[in-house]
Order: sequence, then structure tokens, then C-alpha cells
Amino acid sequence: QPSFEAYFTEILLCKNELNDTLNNLSHWMKDEHVDKNLVTQLDSAFIRKDPYGVVLIIAPWNYPIHLFLVPLIGAIAAGNCVVIKPSETTKNTERLVAEMLSCYLDNDCFAVVTASVQETTRLLENKFDYIFFTGTSRSPSVGRIIMTAAAKHLTPVTLELGGKNPCYVSDTCDVQNVARRVAWGRFFNAGQTCIAPDYVLCSLEMQEKLMPALREAITEFFGSNPRESPDFGRIIGDKQFRRIRALLCSGRVAIGGQTDEKERYIAPTVLADVLPCDPAMQEEIFGPILPIVVVANMDEAIDFINARPRPLAIYAFSCDSKVVNQVLERTSSGGFCGNDTLMHVTLTSLPFGGIGNSGLGKYHGKFTFDTFSHHRGCLHRNMGLEALNALRYPPYTQQKLGLLTATFEIKRKGMCTLL
Repeated sequence: QPSFEAYFTEILLCKNELNDTLNNLSHWMKDEHVDKNLVTQLDSAFIRKDPYGVVLIIAPWNYPIHLFLVPLIGAIAAGNCVVIKPSETTKNTERLVAEMLSCYLDNDCFAVVTASVQETTRLLENKFDYIFFTGTSRSPSVGRIIMTAAAKHLTPVTLELGGKNPCYVSDTCDVQNVARRVAWGRFFNAGQTCIAPDYVLCSLEMQEKLMPALREAITEFFGSNPRESPDFGRIIGDKQFRRIRALLCSGRVAIGGQTDEKERYIAPTVLADVLPCDPAMQEEIFGPILPIVVVANMDEAIDFINARPRPLAIYAFSCDSKVVNQVLERTSSGGFCGNDTLMHVTLTSLPFGGIGNSGLGKYHGKFTFDTFSHHRGCLHRNMGLEALNALRYPPYTQQKLGLLTATFEIKRKGMCTLL
């Protein structure tokens, strides 16, 4: 991965997460006082944020520091002890993780576990109080394994699973700006990003306009020969390389398409005239390939999106804000970004997570702290004023029920047509 991309994702965003937590933790930890009814007006009703206990964090290989450190920050901040299972794909990650954490945390707070698939399966046989899993390509199947293992102990889980993120481009937009923003999001880290735009939906007319703009943007970013660019990454492993290369048979290669197995290099590639049944549309690509699927209009694009599992992110581009809002309102996804890609993930004030096939749960900023905290409902009553409690004690009477209703009932405000 280019050093610029590594610093942006692995250092800067992690520092922002840490600083946000340090700046706000004292406020997040406070008991949250809640509304009371007439009977409990003199009592204390609040939500206490307790740690779960021992948390397991399983991190992937595509952002090996960011995707274990960000959840770790919230887990430790919430008071948990953490077992961290970094990706075995990234060499020396386990050692680097342990050394880095030992500089800042008491060793009693965390343990780093080196584990392959078989060993991770054995690890999941243990009882944890919370499991946080982030996957990469084909991760929904792994998510089901995690959830099945967690179910044996009734352990709550967060699953970050990814998916095929659609990108709708309307006929009314600045084509060159769209091309830059889509190309940046798709080819960042050689496409190995769970929230990267996975395919473009646009009209045939827009495809013809977008193609030269994408070609120009790719040349602007990586030069005439991206293989020689220090700013374009490589595929993580041989297995992933072969899987991604096999997807090049979809549609027709309009831009790029060059590969080098020895370098695990796949050029920034755009596929035109891709059909829904083509291989590139059957799985999350997780590589530097961008298929374009032609649709007649926005309605057809929305129908196309809604006919498939809900993705981790949806992107929509248009100079008409009504078009962007229509896509937002008529679809469902983990997150949404209008007129750009990836940038919503940079805000710690926004929850990040999937829905349905793309994941379960959310994190970032306070949402991470809340994810790793048990929100404990508490009521601390006054020992006196027993006469008020007599309404709820037997023997029951109709008069007591009337007084109890008047005391406990929440009054409706305004008009309501539900009943």
C-alpha cells in the first residue's frame, strides 16, 4: 500500500478516533439520567455504562492496524479486557500489534493471539462476553460461522462484513468530478476496501461520457503506466489475485485489464456493458476492477439495488439534490454518501456498520464506546413514602387501579391516528 494511503487510513484516522475518545470519554462514561413518572419523581433513574468483560476482536488484513485499533480504543475505553486476533495474512502484524500496545497499555488489559483459520475456530470455542469481527471479501459466510459460535454462549456480536456497494451516476452531474471521486474510491488500496464503490449504475449515454473521464482520472492519478506508479498498490496474496483476475471476463475491458501474477499487479480496470449475470456481479470484487451496468433511469437503478442484499454503502452522484435524496430515501444500506465515495467513514460522529448481509452493529467514536458497553437500566428508590406504594399492593380494587393508571400512564401529546 502506498505510504500516503497507509498514513491516511492507518495513522491519521486512528489518531482521530483516539483523540475523539480521550476528549469525550469522561462525558460518555457518566450515568445518563432519564425521565421519570409521578411515583418515582423523588428517586434516581439512570443508565449505567458497564463493561461487558472480556472482548474478542478479530481483525482483517486489508487495513491491519486501523481495523483492530479503532474497535480496540472503544473496547478499552469502555473498561473491557481484550483478546486481539490480527490477520495472519499480514506478516509480522501480530508482533507489531503486541509491541505497540505494550507501550501504552497494561498487559493485563489485552492479549494478542496468533491464529490461522483452524486455530481461530478453536479460539471461538471459548466463552467471550462480546465478539467484534471485521471481514473482507466473501465475509458473510465467515460472519455466519462467528455468529454460530457466539450463539453457543449467547454472546453478543458486531459483524462488519462488506458487500457490493452500488454507485448510481445520474445524467445530470459534473462528469469529470464524478470520475475522479469514483476512481479514487475504487482504486484506493488497489480496491481492497470494504466500502469501495463496487459497481456503477448509469445510463448508456452516461457510460459513454464517463469512460473517457475515468481514463483521464486514472492517468492523472497513476500516470500512463500505473504499474510504475508508487501510488498504486498490489493485491495482498496469490489466491486473491487469481480470484480477482478471473472477474475480468465480465463485460468488456474498456480501460486497463493488464495483470502480472508475479507482482500480483492488476491495473486499474473499468469494465463496460456488464450484465447482472456476469461473474463480477456475483461477489464483492475487493480489487481494482470497476464494472459499469447500464440502466435506463434512476427508478431502474433503485430497483436494481433493492433486488439485491443490502450493501455496506450506497453512493449517488447528481447535480440535482432531489435525485440524491431519492436514492437515499428509497434504498437501505449500512451507510450512504452523496456526490463522493469513502468520505463518510472519516467522521467519528457518524455510525459505521452494515445491515443485513453487510453486517450487524455499528462503531466509530461514541458508537464504539456504546457498542462495548452494557447499558444497565437502574432505579434507586427512596426508602420512605410507603403510602405511595400501597396503590400497587393487594388487595386490589378498582379505585386503586384508577389511581395507579393516573400515576403511571404516559399521556399522549398531540394527535395520533394509530388507534
